[in-house]
Parts: sequence; structure tokens; C-alpha cells
Amino acid sequence: MRAAQITSFGAPDVLRITETERPSPGAGEVLVSVEASSINGHDTIIRSGGVKMVSGRTFPIGTGLDFAGVVVTTGPDVESYRAGDRVWGMVHPRKRHTVAGAAEYVVVPVGRISPAPAGVSAIEATSLVVTGSTALIALRDRVRLAEGERVLVRGAAGGVGTAAVQLAQAMGGHVTALARDRHAADLHDLGADKVLDYGTTAAEKTGPFDVILDTVGSELHRYRSRLAKGGRMVTVGLSAAALAAIAASSIHGSRRIRTFSANPDSAALDELADHVTAGALRPVVHRVYPLADIVTAHEAFERGGVLGKHVLAVSC
Repeated sequence: MRAAQITSFGAPDVLRITETERPSPGAGEVLVSVEASSINGHDTIIRSGGVKMVSGRTFPIGTGLDFAGVVVTTGPDVESYRAGDRVWGMVHPRKRHTVAGAAEYVVVPVGRISPAPAGVSAIEATSLVVTGSTALIALRDRVRLAEGERVLVRGAAGGVGTAAVQLAQAMGGHVTALARDRHAADLHDLGADKVLDYGTTAAEKTGPFDVILDTVGSELHRYRSRLAKGGRMVTVGLSAAALAAIAASSIHGSRRIRTFSANPDSAALDELADHVTAGALRPVVHRVYPLADIVTAHEAFERGGVLGKHVLAVSC
């Protein structure tokens, strides 16, 4: 089978499409024929060598955090799925994988998949797995968004941002999206009540907000100052500067900056699918690439500046 793998740490050109043996599911696992995967920040960090404690230093390393596809066969004791079931899910973000989501087949535990939402293609579904679950967990669990609260989504045009705008609106928030001005009409269409151009709007000119969801990871202290009394802030855009700001916020003042790594289980994916089925969350796909063009897809992801997700068509 074909699989995208990292052959050394570095720029996107260290990625290769290789021929490798198709894996077999063990107890509590399923084998999925992957139709689509997508590019996420986790993939580029692993590829660049940014988290060697997770990835290890032995090559090749599999890439592709998420996937959507069809169950081919199940391991012993699996009764909840059968061959032919359409599923979506993600590999464990904190474990090393020789083969991951960007491959023709992947083996995963049943606790890491869920029935794919009806009415969307595999391309569309996989664009929502990581982004949607990250936004859902951030808003529902980390900041506990309440109806009527004022929400700022920073980096609103990205994958997590477009999902967060929609989910915050569905939860009853009053949503302000901060993004490039050229994306304003699309973000209003996704549910943003107000869109600010990040190129011309200083942090000090925004807010106050009850909740800030940041996907950028810079200038966190400036945006933290725009929180109302009792306000909460969460960031998924980690950097050295972001980690310093998070640490400082836990010492000075009550408005602490939170962070986390999304690691959804089947229940979270089920809830995400409910939002999709209800029409509260829809996919935003910028461009689809064949698996063979994964280097180009990584390059495009790192350039940024687009609306939505870069998705890999694997076998669909």
C-alpha cells in the first residue's frame, strides 16, 4: 500500500510516498481504507522535528493526524463496527506512528473513531476532525462558553478558526472574527456577527470579550488585556513566546491563558457529527491535493493566508 512518511526532520521535501505492508488490526482495533486525510499543524511540527519526544528519532515516521474512510476488517472482540461502515477519526497525537492517516490504510483503536456524519463527503468530513474537535473542546470544556457571551476568534479564517466561529455561534455566543479583510464575507456567512481586519486592528482597539479563542500564538499578553472581568482565554497556537505568556498568566492576575492538545474520543466525535448533521457546522475546504502531492500541500499550509483546510484525497 502507499503511505506518506517522513524520512528525516526538515522542510516539506523530506516527505516521501512509499510502498509498505498493509497493517492488520489487533484486539479492539479496526482497519480503515482511508479516503481522505488533511494537513494540520501537528503534522508540520512532527515533520520539522519540533516534538522529538513524541515522534522519536527513528525513521520513517508516519504523517497525517486525521482521516475519513471505510472499515475494511475488524480485530478480535470488535462488535461496534463491521466492514463497510463509513467512519472518521484520528490517530493518537502523542504516540509514534510508522503509518498514520495519510496512507491508503490505517489501523486504529475503536475508541478513536466514530461513524462519519451523513451528508458530507470523506474530503469534507476529514477537514473537520481535528479542527472541529479542537474548537469544540476549547469552547465547551476549556472556557465553558455560555449563551450571550462575547467571543473573539483570533485567526478565524484557518481550519480551527472557521470551526470555532460556527460552533461559538451555535452555542449562543456573540462572535467577533479577527482575520484578513478579504475573508470578511465568508466569515459573516459562517456566522460571525462582526469581522475585524487583523492587519489594521490593534489589539487595544478590540473588546472587551468574555472569551478569546486564539489560534495564532503571538501577542497573547496584549489580547489577554482585552478580557472582561471573569473572562477566559485559550490558545491552540503554541510557540516559545506563547508558552511564556501562558506561564506568566498563571502567576499574574486572574485571567489565566489556557492551552491544550485536542485528543478527541469517540464521544467527542459523535457530538461533532451531531453538529454537522444539524447544519451548525459545515466544512470549509480550501484545496484538495492527491496524496502524491503531499509536499506541495505542506508547503501551501505553511504559507498560510487561506480560508479553511488543505485536504489530501487518498483513495476517493
